Amino acid sequence: MRDAYHEELDSIGEGLVEMARLVGSAIGRATTAMLDADLKLAESVIAADQKVDDLQHDLEARAIALLARQQPVATDLRIVVTSLRMSADLERSGDLAQHVAKLARLRFPDTAVPRDLHATILQMGQLAQRLMAKAAEVIITKDVDLALQLEHDDDEMDLLHRTLFQHLMDDRWKHGIETAVDVTLLGRYYERFADHAVSVAKRVVYLVTGEYADELQQSEAPVEGA
Repeated sequence: MRDAYHEELDSIGEGLVEMARLVGSAIGRATTAMLDADLKLAESVIAADQKVDDLQHDLEARAIALLARQQPVATDLRIVVTSLRMSADLERSGDLAQHVAKLARLRFPDTAVPRDLHATILQMGQLAQRLMAKAAEVIITKDVDLALQLEHDDDEMDLLHRTLFQHLMDDRWKHGIETAVDVTLLGRYYERFADHAVSVAKRVVYLVTGEYADELQQSEAPVEGA
């Protein structure tokens, strides 16, 4: 019975990794669809989000069943509860990738992104995909140091997000209000996607150590004057 129980716990972890890989791929493909005005690719990203939703529902059902049947404690309880929260983060990440794809579909055959912002949006899409790939690796390896790195990696996304706003606020902006709204939304989608990847990594830190990532970082910070 215990072997079957732990196999089920492992299976939930594998499901989380699959979700992370799916949403990472989705944000990359949605970015391509946006920049290339590729309607077929956008539609495929939108349709594929159902698989992420189905995985999330399945993981949630299995986790709740484990709670009811096994009444886990200590580390096992942290695994189940944290897995539920990670699956919610990943499902929301999939929704954000879908939002990018839907905006690409909405503006087809044009693109919502002005040519002078293509490079910035491409960087945001690539970074979002890398962050989620690292989050997947953290789920697999339970590497706390790697998990804590993600928050620093996310600083790059914040910088890119600020770059978008600098363009929007520039007096030389000539692309109109509708495009400004589109670009504002896109920036928010990528920023939130990155935040969810960081959240997943932080939850792994809690799963492994029993401490919240922010508290762990504070405790390990060098004391001034030491």
